[in-house]
Amino acid sequence: MALRADGLRPVALVTGAARGIGLGIAAWLIAEGWQVVLADIDRRRGARVAHALGDQAWFVQLDVADEAQVLLRVAEVIGQFGRLDALVSNAALAEPYNPPLESLDLERWNRVLAVNLTGTMLLAKCCAPYLRASGGAIVNIASTRAHQSEPDSEAYAASKGGLLALTHALAVSLGPEVRVNAVSPGWIDARDPSARRAEPLRPADHGQHPAGRVGSVEDVAALVAWLLSAEAGFVTGQEFVVDGGMSRRMLYLP
Repeated sequence: MALRADGLRPVALVTGAARGIGLGIAAWLIAEGWQVVLADIDRRRGARVAHALGDQAWFVQLDVADEAQVLLRVAEVIGQFGRLDALVSNAALAEPYNPPLESLDLERWNRVLAVNLTGTMLLAKCCAPYLRASGGAIVNIASTRAHQSEPDSEAYAASKGGLLALTHALAVSLGPEVRVNAVSPGWIDARDPSARRAEPLRPADHGQHPAGRVGSVEDVAALVAWLLSAEAGFVTGQEFVVDGGMSRRMLYLP
């Protein structure tokens, strides 16, 4: 169990935690003994999943791109628990179908960058004093899209590439008290269990990966939990790719 020196549970703030990877991280940390604050813009679903996770989960509604909201919610966390030991910045906008570059309007570009990149900076800025006090850690959830792209993904790719640079900048600025690392997932099947049952992935989907399968939220959560732990005390400013080896595989079209 991840108890602090004073015998209390360490406190983690996880954004974008109402579903998918964020929810998987929150559930994993709770299983390891953390007190987890689940933050998400979706109030109804966030409150529901926090209730399902039990007493070690606490939900706050948050738009990470709104500085006033970030300041308020972080203050509420400190008021409730008295400290903060970890920040997992996972909240992001990602759409499977994006407009072509010629049709990408500036409002959409700015919103993606605001949530995916600026929101991470705002959270780090507001949480930094409390993480310094506890000797805590930050994990930013980036993406393999920071390194490779599909067509019409400019805003998402730019935001995730910027997140990697922000990660090492924060590591240098906040060290040695606070460690900062990034995890870049590849293909993670983060759908709800009902959706996975209704439309299971194909053998060909799994076969693209040298590891032999598509990733799960638990694959990401396990690494995040380690990066937040004392065992990773000499690790900071780094990116960890979790993609089953897919980005290392050379593919030739027939």
